[in-house]
Amino acid sequence: MAWVDLVAVLALVQFVFFAALVGQARTKYGVKAPAISGHPMFERLYRVQMNTLEMLLIYLPSLYMAARYWSPLLVAGVGVVYVLGRFVYWRAYAQDPAKRAVGYAISVAPTLILLGGAGLGALRATLG
Repeated sequence: MAWVDLVAVLALVQFVFFAALVGQARTKYGVKAPAISGHPMFERLYRVQMNTLEMLLIYLPSLYMAARYWSPLLVAGVGVVYVLGRFVYWRAYAQDPAKRAVGYAISVAPTLILLGGAGLGALRATLG
């Protein structure tokens, strides 16, 4: 389970990194809190942070539930794909929001795999 914990920590550190980028953009582009709109680059970084927060709500519980029923090393490997996908998503969204789809897919796919694996594992355990 240590690998799963490490991947979860990476995902959370990544989220903190995205939050720091938003904070820097607020200062750089003069977007005063509590505003969430202003300069287009600020808005892009803010959307990356918020979309990542939305994904974490599904990703983290799915990661841990899947690890209860399947190989934690395998689950951690799938979880790493999510983290890499979020980086691809951030880079693409910051350049051009229309190019975010690949990064989104790279992070959504492992999340759905983990969610499905958690559900299937729980179902198998329930049915014996």
